[in-house]
Amino acid sequence: MSGFCYTKWFIPLFMLFSALCLAHEDAVVDHHDRINTDNTLTLTQVIDLTLEKYPDQLITSALKQEADALHQRGNSWLAGAPSIAMRYQDDLPGDDIGSREIEAELELPLWNWGQRSAGLAVAEQAYNSANKQSSLIKLKVSGLVRKALWNVNLETLRYQQAKSILEVSEQLLSKIQRRVELGDLPRSDSLLAQTEQLQKRSLLVQAEAEMMHAHKNYISLTQITDMPANYEEQLSTLKEVSNDHPKLSAINAMVKRKQAELEWVKSAGSGQSSFILGGKSEKDSDSGDDIESMSVEISIPFGGGAHLAPEIATANLELTETLALRARVFRELEQQHHEAKHNLEVTQAELKIANELKKIAEAHLKMTRLSFSAGEINLMDLLKIQARTNDAILHAKESEVMLQKHIALYNQAVGVQP
Repeated sequence: MSGFCYTKWFIPLFMLFSALCLAHEDAVVDHHDRINTDNTLTLTQVIDLTLEKYPDQLITSALKQEADALHQRGNSWLAGAPSIAMRYQDDLPGDDIGSREIEAELELPLWNWGQRSAGLAVAEQAYNSANKQSSLIKLKVSGLVRKALWNVNLETLRYQQAKSILEVSEQLLSKIQRRVELGDLPRSDSLLAQTEQLQKRSLLVQAEAEMMHAHKNYISLTQITDMPANYEEQLSTLKEVSNDHPKLSAINAMVKRKQAELEWVKSAGSGQSSFILGGKSEKDSDSGDDIESMSVEISIPFGGGAHLAPEIATANLELTETLALRARVFRELEQQHHEAKHNLEVTQAELKIANELKKIAEAHLKMTRLSFSAGEINLMDLLKIQARTNDAILHAKESEVMLQKHIALYNQAVGVQP
Protein backbone atom coordinates (compact mmCIF):
# COMPACT_ATOMS: atom_id res chain seq x y z
CA MET A 1 0.00 0.00 0.00
CA SER A 2 2.92 2.31 0.74
CA GLY A 3 3.95 1.98 -2.89
CA PHE A 4 0.77 3.78 -3.96
CA CYS A 5 2.23 7.26 -3.70
CA TYR A 6 5.68 6.36 -5.02
CA THR A 7 4.25 4.76 -8.12
CA LYS A 8 2.29 7.86 -9.03
CA TRP A 9 5.39 10.06 -8.81
CA PHE A 10 6.33 8.84 -12.25
CA ILE A 11 3.06 9.72 -13.97
CA PRO A 12 3.76 11.80 -17.10
CA LEU A 13 3.13 15.50 -16.64
CA PHE A 14 1.05 15.69 -19.81
CA MET A 15 -1.67 13.71 -18.00
CA LEU A 16 -1.65 16.36 -15.32
CA PHE A 17 -1.98 19.27 -17.72
CA SER A 18 -4.82 17.61 -19.65
CA ALA A 19 -6.61 17.07 -16.35
CA LEU A 20 -6.14 20.69 -15.34
CA CYS A 21 -7.82 21.80 -18.55
CA LEU A 22 -10.96 19.89 -17.50
CA ALA A 23 -10.94 20.99 -13.89
CA HIS A 24 -13.79 22.84 -12.29
CA GLU A 25 -14.54 24.14 -8.82
CA ASP A 26 -15.61 20.86 -7.20
CA ALA A 27 -13.41 18.29 -8.97
CA VAL A 28 -10.13 18.02 -10.74
CA VAL A 29 -11.69 16.28 -13.75
CA ASP A 30 -15.15 17.26 -14.94
CA HIS A 31 -16.56 13.71 -15.00
CA HIS A 32 -18.67 12.47 -12.12
CA ASP A 33 -20.88 9.47 -11.47
CA ARG A 34 -22.37 10.73 -8.26
CA ILE A 35 -23.60 8.47 -5.47
CA ASN A 36 -25.79 9.77 -2.67
CA THR A 37 -25.58 8.44 0.88
CA ASP A 38 -28.98 7.41 2.26
CA ASN A 39 -29.16 6.99 6.04
CA THR A 40 -32.39 4.98 5.74
CA LEU A 41 -31.03 2.51 3.20
CA THR A 42 -29.66 -0.82 4.44
CA LEU A 43 -27.30 -3.35 2.89
CA THR A 44 -30.11 -5.91 2.69
CA GLN A 45 -32.32 -3.44 0.82
CA VAL A 46 -29.56 -2.69 -1.68
CA ILE A 47 -29.11 -6.41 -2.34
CA ASP A 48 -32.86 -6.90 -2.82
CA LEU A 49 -33.06 -3.93 -5.21
CA THR A 50 -30.08 -5.23 -7.17
CA LEU A 51 -31.54 -8.72 -7.30
CA GLU A 52 -34.79 -7.46 -8.83
CA LYS A 53 -32.97 -6.23 -11.94
CA TYR A 54 -30.11 -8.71 -12.02
CA PRO A 55 -30.00 -10.59 -15.38
CA ASP A 56 -29.70 -14.05 -13.79
CA GLN A 57 -33.23 -13.65 -12.43
CA LEU A 58 -34.40 -14.56 -15.93
CA ILE A 59 -32.84 -18.00 -15.42
CA THR A 60 -34.79 -18.48 -12.19
CA SER A 61 -38.04 -17.68 -13.97
CA ALA A 62 -37.21 -20.16 -16.74
CA LEU A 63 -36.36 -22.89 -14.21
CA LYS A 64 -39.69 -22.42 -12.43
CA GLN A 65 -41.50 -22.49 -15.76
CA GLU A 66 -39.73 -25.76 -16.58
CA ALA A 67 -40.74 -27.22 -13.19
CA ASP A 68 -44.38 -26.25 -13.86
CA ALA A 69 -44.23 -28.02 -17.23
CA LEU A 70 -42.77 -31.17 -15.66
CA HIS A 71 -45.47 -31.14 -12.98
CA GLN A 72 -48.14 -30.76 -15.62
CA ARG A 73 -46.73 -33.81 -17.44
CA GLY A 74 -46.69 -35.89 -14.25
CA ASN A 75 -50.26 -34.93 -13.41
CA SER A 76 -51.56 -36.06 -16.78
CA TRP A 77 -53.67 -39.25 -16.79
CA LEU A 78 -52.02 -40.35 -20.01
CA ALA A 79 -48.37 -41.06 -20.69
CA GLY A 80 -48.50 -39.21 -23.99
CA ALA A 81 -50.76 -37.47 -26.44
CA PRO A 82 -53.75 -39.56 -27.57
CA SER A 83 -54.16 -40.21 -31.28
CA ILE A 84 -57.03 -41.01 -33.63
CA ALA A 85 -56.70 -43.14 -36.76
CA MET A 86 -59.39 -43.47 -39.43
CA ARG A 87 -59.66 -45.82 -42.42
CA TYR A 88 -62.16 -45.93 -45.29
CA GLN A 89 -62.34 -48.68 -47.91
CA ASP A 90 -64.80 -49.42 -50.78
CA ASP A 91 -64.94 -51.34 -54.12
CA LEU A 92 -65.69 -48.36 -56.34
CA PRO A 93 -62.57 -48.83 -58.50
CA GLY A 94 -63.23 -52.60 -58.76
CA ASP A 95 -66.47 -54.59 -58.70
CA ASP A 96 -68.55 -51.61 -57.56
CA ILE A 97 -71.23 -53.68 -55.85
CA GLY A 98 -71.45 -51.26 -52.89
CA SER A 99 -69.02 -52.96 -50.53
CA ARG A 100 -67.39 -50.55 -48.08
CA GLU A 101 -65.72 -50.36 -44.66
CA ILE A 102 -65.26 -47.41 -42.29
CA GLU A 103 -62.97 -47.90 -39.31
CA ALA A 104 -61.78 -45.55 -36.54
CA GLU A 105 -59.37 -46.09 -33.64
CA LEU A 106 -58.55 -44.06 -30.54
CA GLU A 107 -55.12 -44.81 -29.06
CA LEU A 108 -54.41 -43.85 -25.42
CA PRO A 109 -50.78 -44.17 -24.21
CA LEU A 110 -50.65 -45.63 -20.70
CA TRP A 111 -48.21 -45.03 -17.88
CA ASN A 112 -45.84 -47.87 -17.09
CA TRP A 113 -45.76 -49.15 -13.55
CA GLY A 114 -44.19 -46.41 -11.38
CA GLN A 115 -43.56 -44.13 -14.35
CA ARG A 116 -46.03 -41.45 -13.37
CA SER A 117 -44.65 -41.18 -9.82
CA ALA A 118 -41.15 -40.98 -11.31
CA GLY A 119 -42.30 -38.08 -13.48
CA LEU A 120 -43.80 -36.28 -10.48
CA ALA A 121 -40.54 -36.85 -8.57
CA VAL A 122 -38.63 -35.10 -11.39
CA ALA A 123 -41.03 -32.16 -11.17
CA GLU A 124 -40.63 -31.94 -7.38
CA GLN A 125 -36.83 -31.94 -7.62
CA ALA A 126 -37.01 -29.35 -10.41
CA TYR A 127 -39.00 -27.04 -8.09
CA ASN A 128 -36.48 -27.59 -5.31
CA SER A 129 -33.55 -26.98 -7.62
CA ALA A 130 -35.11 -23.75 -8.93
CA ASN A 131 -35.55 -22.46 -5.37
CA LYS A 132 -31.98 -23.33 -4.47
CA GLN A 133 -30.72 -21.63 -7.61
CA SER A 134 -32.63 -18.53 -6.56
CA SER A 135 -30.82 -18.55 -3.20
CA LEU A 136 -27.50 -19.07 -4.97
CA ILE A 137 -28.11 -16.09 -7.26
CA LYS A 138 -28.94 -13.96 -4.23
CA LEU A 139 -25.67 -14.97 -2.57
CA LYS A 140 -23.80 -14.14 -5.77
CA VAL A 141 -25.43 -10.71 -5.91
CA SER A 142 -24.64 -10.20 -2.21
CA GLY A 143 -20.96 -10.82 -2.92
CA LEU A 144 -20.93 -8.38 -5.84
CA VAL A 145 -22.68 -5.68 -3.79
CA ARG A 146 -20.36 -6.21 -0.83
CA LYS A 147 -17.27 -5.80 -2.99
CA ALA A 148 -18.69 -2.83 -4.86
CA LEU A 149 -19.57 -0.96 -1.66
CA TRP A 150 -16.21 -1.51 -0.01
CA ASN A 151 -14.38 -0.59 -3.22
CA VAL A 152 -16.29 2.69 -3.24
CA ASN A 153 -15.31 3.20 0.40
CA LEU A 154 -11.66 2.42 -0.25
CA GLU A 155 -11.32 4.58 -3.36
CA THR A 156 -13.16 7.45 -1.64
CA LEU A 157 -10.70 7.20 1.24
CA ARG A 158 -7.76 7.34 -1.15
CA TYR A 159 -9.26 10.33 -2.92
CA GLN A 160 -9.83 12.21 0.33
CA GLN A 161 -6.30 11.42 1.46
CA ALA A 162 -4.87 12.63 -1.87
CA LYS A 163 -6.91 15.80 -1.56
CA SER A 164 -5.67 16.39 1.98
CA ILE A 165 -2.06 15.79 0.90
CA LEU A 166 -2.46 18.28 -1.94
CA GLU A 167 -3.77 20.92 0.46
CA VAL A 168 -0.76 20.44 2.73
CA SER A 169 1.54 20.58 -0.29
CA GLU A 170 -0.02 23.86 -1.43
CA GLN A 171 0.35 25.34 2.04
CA LEU A 172 4.01 24.30 2.12
CA LEU A 173 4.57 25.79 -1.34
CA SER A 174 3.08 29.10 -0.20
CA LYS A 175 5.36 29.23 2.87
CA ILE A 176 8.47 28.34 0.87
CA GLN A 177 7.75 30.92 -1.81
CA ARG A 178 7.41 33.53 0.92
CA ARG A 179 10.72 32.51 2.48
CA VAL A 180 12.39 32.56 -0.96
CA GLU A 181 11.12 36.11 -1.47
CA LEU A 182 12.61 37.05 1.92
CA GLY A 183 15.91 35.44 0.95
CA ASP A 184 15.68 32.81 3.64
CA LEU A 185 15.67 29.89 1.15
CA PRO A 186 17.26 29.41 -2.28
CA ARG A 187 15.11 29.63 -5.41
CA SER A 188 15.75 25.93 -6.06
CA ASP A 189 13.58 25.11 -3.03
CA SER A 190 10.70 26.99 -4.64
CA LEU A 191 11.06 24.95 -7.83
CA LEU A 192 11.26 21.74 -5.80
CA ALA A 193 8.12 22.68 -3.88
CA GLN A 194 6.29 23.49 -7.13
CA THR A 195 7.28 20.11 -8.57
CA GLU A 196 6.04 18.42 -5.42
CA GLN A 197 2.74 20.27 -5.58
CA LEU A 198 2.21 19.26 -9.24
CA GLN A 199 2.94 15.64 -8.44
CA LYS A 200 0.40 15.67 -5.62
CA ARG A 201 -2.07 17.24 -8.01
CA SER A 202 -1.46 14.39 -10.43
CA LEU A 203 -2.04 11.89 -7.64
CA LEU A 204 -5.37 13.54 -6.91
CA VAL A 205 -6.38 13.24 -10.58
CA GLN A 206 -5.69 9.52 -10.53
CA ALA A 207 -7.39 8.98 -7.16
CA GLU A 208 -10.47 10.81 -8.37
CA ALA A 209 -10.56 8.70 -11.54
CA GLU A 210 -10.38 5.46 -9.53
CA MET A 211 -13.14 6.72 -7.24
CA MET A 212 -15.36 7.48 -10.24
CA HIS A 213 -14.68 4.01 -11.64
CA ALA A 214 -15.80 2.51 -8.33
CA HIS A 215 -18.92 4.70 -8.41
CA LYS A 216 -19.74 3.63 -11.95
CA ASN A 217 -19.25 -0.04 -11.09
CA TYR A 218 -21.65 0.28 -8.15
CA ILE A 219 -24.26 2.13 -10.20
CA SER A 220 -24.02 -0.36 -13.09
CA LEU A 221 -24.40 -3.28 -10.70
CA THR A 222 -27.22 -1.98 -8.50
CA GLN A 223 -28.97 0.28 -11.04
CA ILE A 224 -29.39 2.87 -8.27
CA THR A 225 -27.43 5.99 -7.29
CA ASP A 226 -27.90 5.67 -3.53
CA MET A 227 -25.79 3.73 -1.08
CA PRO A 228 -26.30 3.01 2.62
CA ALA A 229 -24.48 5.10 5.19
CA ASN A 230 -23.56 2.02 7.20
CA TYR A 231 -22.91 -1.41 5.74
CA GLU A 232 -20.48 -2.89 8.23
CA GLU A 233 -21.19 -6.51 9.20
CA GLN A 234 -20.69 -8.66 12.25
CA LEU A 235 -18.23 -11.50 11.74
CA SER A 236 -20.03 -14.82 11.32
CA THR A 237 -19.50 -17.44 14.02
CA LEU A 238 -19.30 -20.22 11.39
CA LYS A 239 -15.85 -21.80 11.43
CA GLU A 240 -16.19 -23.92 8.28
CA VAL A 241 -18.25 -24.41 5.14
CA SER A 242 -21.44 -26.25 6.04
CA ASN A 243 -23.83 -28.24 3.86
CA ASP A 244 -26.29 -25.36 4.24
CA HIS A 245 -24.06 -23.15 2.11
CA PRO A 246 -26.28 -21.90 -0.76
CA LYS A 247 -23.81 -23.11 -3.39
CA LEU A 248 -23.69 -26.61 -1.90
CA SER A 249 -27.46 -26.64 -1.40
CA ALA A 250 -27.93 -25.74 -5.07
CA ILE A 251 -25.58 -28.47 -6.30
CA ASN A 252 -27.16 -31.03 -3.94
CA ALA A 253 -30.56 -30.15 -5.35
CA MET A 254 -29.19 -30.61 -8.84
CA VAL A 255 -27.82 -34.05 -7.86
CA LYS A 256 -31.25 -35.10 -6.58
CA ARG A 257 -32.84 -33.91 -9.80
CA LYS A 258 -30.38 -35.90 -11.91
CA GLN A 259 -31.11 -38.98 -9.81
CA ALA A 260 -34.84 -38.48 -10.35
CA GLU A 261 -34.27 -38.04 -14.09
CA LEU A 262 -32.31 -41.30 -14.19
CA GLU A 263 -35.22 -43.13 -12.55
CA TRP A 264 -37.57 -41.46 -15.02
CA VAL A 265 -35.57 -42.76 -17.98
CA LYS A 266 -35.51 -46.26 -16.49
CA SER A 267 -39.28 -46.19 -15.93
CA ALA A 268 -39.86 -45.91 -19.67
CA GLY A 269 -38.92 -49.57 -20.01
CA SER A 270 -39.30 -50.92 -23.51
CA GLY A 271 -41.77 -48.20 -24.42
CA GLN A 272 -45.29 -47.06 -23.64
CA SER A 273 -48.18 -49.46 -23.42
CA SER A 274 -51.30 -48.34 -25.25
CA PHE A 275 -55.04 -48.86 -24.91
CA ILE A 276 -56.76 -48.79 -28.29
CA LEU A 277 -60.53 -48.46 -28.71
CA GLY A 278 -61.85 -48.98 -32.23
CA GLY A 279 -65.15 -48.89 -34.10
CA LYS A 280 -66.03 -50.34 -37.51
CA SER A 281 -68.97 -49.98 -39.89
CA GLU A 282 -69.19 -52.27 -42.95
CA LYS A 283 -71.55 -53.81 -45.52
CA ASP A 284 -71.09 -56.27 -48.35
CA SER A 285 -73.23 -54.64 -51.03
CA ASP A 286 -75.66 -51.85 -51.71
CA SER A 287 -78.52 -54.14 -50.73
CA GLY A 288 -76.77 -55.50 -47.65
CA ASP A 289 -77.24 -54.30 -44.09
CA ASP A 290 -74.70 -52.22 -42.21
CA ILE A 291 -72.72 -54.16 -39.65
CA GLU A 292 -71.50 -52.13 -36.69
CA SER A 293 -68.75 -53.45 -34.45
CA MET A 294 -66.17 -52.25 -31.95
CA SER A 295 -62.77 -53.49 -30.82
CA VAL A 296 -60.61 -53.17 -27.73
CA GLU A 297 -56.86 -53.59 -28.02
CA ILE A 298 -53.93 -53.37 -25.62
CA SER A 299 -50.39 -52.91 -26.95
CA ILE A 300 -47.56 -53.91 -24.59
CA PRO A 301 -43.98 -53.51 -25.83
CA PHE A 302 -41.34 -55.87 -24.51
CA GLY A 303 -37.62 -56.39 -24.81
CA GLY A 304 -35.91 -53.31 -26.20
CA GLY A 305 -33.33 -53.07 -23.43
CA ALA A 306 -30.60 -52.45 -25.99
CA HIS A 307 -32.49 -49.40 -27.26
CA LEU A 308 -33.08 -47.95 -23.79
CA ALA A 309 -29.50 -48.54 -22.60
CA PRO A 310 -27.99 -45.47 -24.34
CA GLU A 311 -30.59 -43.17 -22.74
CA ILE A 312 -29.89 -44.67 -19.31
CA ALA A 313 -26.16 -44.29 -19.88
CA THR A 314 -26.60 -40.64 -20.88
CA ALA A 315 -28.69 -39.87 -17.79
CA ASN A 316 -26.17 -41.69 -15.58
CA LEU A 317 -23.32 -39.72 -17.18
CA GLU A 318 -25.08 -36.43 -16.37
CA LEU A 319 -25.56 -37.58 -12.78
CA THR A 320 -21.90 -38.56 -12.48
CA GLU A 321 -20.76 -35.23 -13.91
CA THR A 322 -22.94 -33.43 -11.37
CA LEU A 323 -21.46 -35.49 -8.55
CA ALA A 324 -17.95 -34.61 -9.77
CA LEU A 325 -18.99 -30.95 -9.95
CA ARG A 326 -20.20 -31.12 -6.34
CA ALA A 327 -16.83 -32.46 -5.21
CA ARG A 328 -15.01 -29.66 -7.07
CA VAL A 329 -17.34 -27.00 -5.69
CA PHE A 330 -16.79 -28.23 -2.13
CA ARG A 331 -13.02 -28.01 -2.57
CA GLU A 332 -13.31 -24.52 -4.04
CA LEU A 333 -15.49 -23.38 -1.14
CA GLU A 334 -13.03 -24.77 1.37
CA GLN A 335 -10.19 -22.95 -0.38
CA GLN A 336 -12.15 -19.69 -0.50
CA HIS A 337 -12.96 -20.05 3.20
CA HIS A 338 -9.29 -20.60 4.02
CA GLU A 339 -8.24 -17.55 2.00
CA ALA A 340 -10.94 -15.38 3.57
CA LYS A 341 -9.93 -16.49 7.06
CA HIS A 342 -6.24 -15.95 6.31
CA ASN A 343 -6.83 -12.48 4.83
CA LEU A 344 -8.89 -11.52 7.85
CA GLU A 345 -6.21 -12.63 10.30
CA VAL A 346 -3.46 -10.89 8.33
CA THR A 347 -5.43 -7.64 8.13
CA GLN A 348 -6.15 -7.69 11.87
CA ALA A 349 -2.44 -8.04 12.63
CA GLU A 350 -1.49 -5.48 9.98
CA LEU A 351 -3.93 -2.91 11.36
CA LYS A 352 -2.17 -2.91 14.75
CA ILE A 353 1.21 -2.40 13.11
CA ALA A 354 -0.13 0.28 10.75
CA ASN A 355 -1.55 2.30 13.64
CA GLU A 356 1.77 2.16 15.49
CA LEU A 357 3.66 3.23 12.36
CA LYS A 358 1.21 6.08 11.89
CA LYS A 359 1.85 7.42 15.40
CA ILE A 360 5.61 7.23 14.97
CA ALA A 361 5.50 8.83 11.51
CA GLU A 362 3.30 11.71 12.66
CA ALA A 363 5.61 12.40 15.61
CA HIS A 364 8.65 12.25 13.33
CA LEU A 365 7.06 14.63 10.82
CA LYS A 366 6.23 17.11 13.55
CA MET A 367 9.86 17.14 14.68
CA THR A 368 11.08 17.41 11.08
CA ARG A 369 8.90 20.44 10.36
CA LEU A 370 10.31 22.20 13.40
CA SER A 371 13.84 21.35 12.26
CA PHE A 372 13.14 22.69 8.76
CA SER A 373 11.73 25.91 10.17
CA ALA A 374 14.90 26.28 12.22
CA GLY A 375 17.06 25.63 9.15
CA GLU A 376 18.51 22.41 10.56
CA ILE A 377 17.49 20.23 7.59
CA ASN A 378 16.86 20.90 3.90
CA LEU A 379 13.58 20.76 1.98
CA MET A 380 14.39 17.46 0.30
CA ASP A 381 14.65 15.68 3.65
CA LEU A 382 11.38 17.25 4.77
CA LEU A 383 9.58 16.07 1.63
CA LYS A 384 10.91 12.53 2.01
CA ILE A 385 9.76 12.27 5.62
CA GLN A 386 6.43 13.90 4.73
CA ALA A 387 5.89 11.33 1.95
CA ARG A 388 6.64 8.45 4.33
CA THR A 389 4.22 9.91 6.85
CA ASN A 390 1.50 10.25 4.22
CA ASP A 391 2.03 6.62 3.26
CA ALA A 392 1.79 5.54 6.89
CA ILE A 393 -1.43 7.49 7.43
CA LEU A 394 -2.99 6.13 4.25
CA HIS A 395 -1.91 2.59 5.10
CA ALA A 396 -3.52 2.83 8.56
CA LYS A 397 -6.79 4.15 7.14
CA GLU A 398 -6.81 1.57 4.37
CA SER A 399 -6.21 -1.22 6.89
CA GLU A 400 -9.30 -0.17 8.84
CA VAL A 401 -11.40 -0.32 5.67
CA MET A 402 -9.83 -3.58 4.53
CA LEU A 403 -10.62 -5.18 7.90
CA GLN A 404 -14.32 -4.45 7.46
CA LYS A 405 -14.15 -5.57 3.83
CA HIS A 406 -12.54 -8.89 4.78
CA ILE A 407 -15.21 -9.44 7.44
CA ALA A 408 -17.83 -9.09 4.70
CA LEU A 409 -15.85 -11.40 2.40
CA TYR A 410 -15.51 -14.00 5.17
CA ASN A 411 -19.27 -13.96 5.65
CA GLN A 412 -19.61 -14.33 1.90
CA ALA A 413 -17.25 -17.30 1.88
CA VAL A 414 -19.27 -19.21 4.51
CA GLY A 415 -22.53 -18.37 2.71
CA VAL A 416 -24.01 -15.90 5.22
CA GLN A 417 -26.44 -13.34 3.80
CA PRO A 418 -26.47 -9.79 5.26
